[in-house]
Amino acid sequence: MTQQSILRLPDVMKRTGLSRSSIYNAIKAGTFPQSVSLGARAVGWFSNLVDEWIAARTSNAMQTVASNSPTCIVKRRSR
Repeated sequence: MTQQSILRLPDVMKRTGLSRSSIYNAIKAGTFPQSVSLGARAVGWFSNLVDEWIAARTSNAMQTVASNSPTCIVKRRSR
């Protein structure tokens, strides 16, 4: 079982490479994990959810790269 911790916004920004506004826009669009309230003026994100989001994004990117590789294009043409 992966240890779960809570990340604050600067840590989420570092892990994802996204800006503050991009993170909140993605939350609003439903494409990024929702933050959890830590107090009156503090929020955080579960680290495992952020890591899963990153893994899904990189997995999709790798599939896109693989499907556009020259060997895949040749295979498509020969069908």
